[in-house]
Amino acid sequence: MRAYVIEKYIRPSELKPVNDAPEPQPGSNQLLVDVYSAGLNYFDILQVQGKYQNQPPFPWTPGVEFAGVIAANSPIPDGCKLKPGDRVFGSMQGAYADKIACDYRAVYKMPASMTFDEASSLTITWPTSYEGLVGRAELKAGEWVLVHAAAGGVGLVAVQIAKALGAKVIATAGSADKLEVCKRLGGADEVINYRDAGWQKQVMSITKGKGVDVVYDPVGLIQQSLKVIAWKGRVVVVGFAAGAIEKIPMNLVLLKNISIVGLHWGAYISREPARVPEVWAALMALYESGKLKPIIYSEVFSFESLPQGLKAIADRQTWGKTVLRIKEEHSESTPKAKL
Repeated sequence: MRAYVIEKYIRPSELKPVNDAPEPQPGSNQLLVDVYSAGLNYFDILQVQGKYQNQPPFPWTPGVEFAGVIAANSPIPDGCKLKPGDRVFGSMQGAYADKIACDYRAVYKMPASMTFDEASSLTITWPTSYEGLVGRAELKAGEWVLVHAAAGGVGLVAVQIAKALGAKVIATAGSADKLEVCKRLGGADEVINYRDAGWQKQVMSITKGKGVDVVYDPVGLIQQSLKVIAWKGRVVVVGFAAGAIEKIPMNLVLLKNISIVGLHWGAYISREPARVPEVWAALMALYESGKLKPIIYSEVFSFESLPQGLKAIADRQTWGKTVLRIKEEHSESTPKAKL
């Protein structure tokens, strides 16, 4: 089968697919899935270079988010309600390949109205943003939320979820084009360029001097954001896309009576498994209601164009979720994946 196989650490530009990779053999509790689309992530860039916190043993295939069809020859583990032919999405190391073996508990049936491209974008961004805002920040209707890097994958989802919950959203991004995406596609109430020297003053003006109740930060702008957080505000630490891990002045945490909480969604399956289906049920209800939608970057990359897709992410050209099209869907009974 076709796959990207990592046998030594390389630069993303050196990635090349092979045509003779062995088909994965499903283990206990695993399904075999024919992959149609896969979600690209910034950590893929780090992982292929050996710079990420989780490094599989050689040889391995990058990519962790996928959408596809349960293969005709897939085993069906005891307790699994899925069957061969079902359209599914999920998460597992090895998504940049024609087939993937994955624990059935990390695989979900796709909504009938969703394309493979859209479904491949869900498994990290959707639950991360929902649990960050609902489970950790306990966001309430009417509160102000500051979403950093709001044009990115998790950011645009966070904006949509906050609006669906009745909150007011200030979205930040680093360019006029991305700010327009936050408004047009995400539905943000206000937008601010965080490269502007006086962006904190803009936040305080918008909130009439109160500050924001919740800061959602996948970048590493917490220290700067403490200047605009309200009394008893909550900060959700989602990631460090800017590269540096901040040192926080704890006196401000004390003086403003605020909470700083982390969100590591990947650990829920082992540490809090009962919460996982609750989150997905809530997310699917938001999707069916039309309040939450997958937002895919305007260019979908072909399987052979993985290096170009990762470069676009590294160069901060993209917005929403960037997707790799593994293969085209030929079935006439299901909708075509859309560019």
